[in-house]
Amino acid sequence: MHILIKKESKLLFLNRIYKLFDNFNSKDIIYFSYILVFIILFVASNKILAQKDGPSSGSSSSGTNVGTTAAAFLEIGVGARAQAMGGAFTAITQDATSMYWNTAGIGRLTGLEATFSHINWILDTNYDYFGIATSINENFSVGANITIFGVGEQPVRTVRLVDGTGEFYTAQDVAIGVSFAINLTDRFSFGINTKFINQRIWHSSASGFAIDVGAIYLTQFKGLQLGFSISNFGTDMQISGRDLLNVVDPDIINEGVDNLPVNYETGSFALPLLFRFGVSYQLILSSISSEMTFAVDLLKPNNDQESVNLGMEYLIFNTFALRAGYRSLFLDENTGGLSFGFGLILSPSNSKFEVIVDYAYVDLGLLNAVHNFGLNLRF
Repeated sequence: MHILIKKESKLLFLNRIYKLFDNFNSKDIIYFSYILVFIILFVASNKILAQKDGPSSGSSSSGTNVGTTAAAFLEIGVGARAQAMGGAFTAITQDATSMYWNTAGIGRLTGLEATFSHINWILDTNYDYFGIATSINENFSVGANITIFGVGEQPVRTVRLVDGTGEFYTAQDVAIGVSFAINLTDRFSFGINTKFINQRIWHSSASGFAIDVGAIYLTQFKGLQLGFSISNFGTDMQISGRDLLNVVDPDIINEGVDNLPVNYETGSFALPLLFRFGVSYQLILSSISSEMTFAVDLLKPNNDQESVNLGMEYLIFNTFALRAGYRSLFLDENTGGLSFGFGLILSPSNSKFEVIVDYAYVDLGLLNAVHNFGLNLRF
């Protein structure tokens, strides 16, 4: 009798479980699966940032992580459109610059897109980005990108020869990446960007590898999208080269000891790891053939405090776009601020080919402002 009662209770429990799941349809299960994936990614990103957080071997003990990471050029935003929108671009899709902000974004491309961006950066430096991405089929897209940041030839000066030695040096940072994105469903996309990073100054350099991962979810609310990305998760970088070779006299008091060749060893520094979570909403104004897009990004880096980026875009007749944004909101020592710009979309009649020209003005506070120019070609 006791065994029969146990069997009946088990059957009753299983029947309740079956009825509970029977109340959910396939769309509900998929919807909650997306939320679960975003929660898992969010928790994982916090653990990664916690492991990478803190000063590296070459940093100071001032209590702040600002300036303790290598390859700072990886923190410069890509694309005049994104820059004009305050860098709030994590949940924006169908743009080749998504390989920088959130690789999953290229998963929604319907053809081939090439993009080029140029910035006259501070202190006579230049920043250039080139990317190309294309859809292989409805579910899979690939892309490649290259970032170049540097300064032209500079005279070599020493303490004794302040006017120059007659030699010249250059400094250049390069990142080369390959991207893949897949649409797991009609609403959820996942992407990854793998990249090689090199920093060089004169005859010395440092190299490293990193990956960017991201996901985008097109919610059931029309026009509302969620985006998530982790950028620059990779190896530490340590500079080396013949410029670190020297000779020293280990005993300057006593004679008879010749200068000995030495190789100075520098410290290793982590990459600027960055977690982004973004929300975008597109409102279609059919009465006047225009669209408005609003975007918000939450940023959590390993070398600074958390901050928020805001952006908006007003597209008229799918031809002219006005954009504005504000970056680094809630950051204690904010060097960023207001940004704005415009875009012009040119397309021959009855053709899918488009030429998009973008411009952005970005205020950097005490560092003045920079002008960003972009060119996109869509086929």
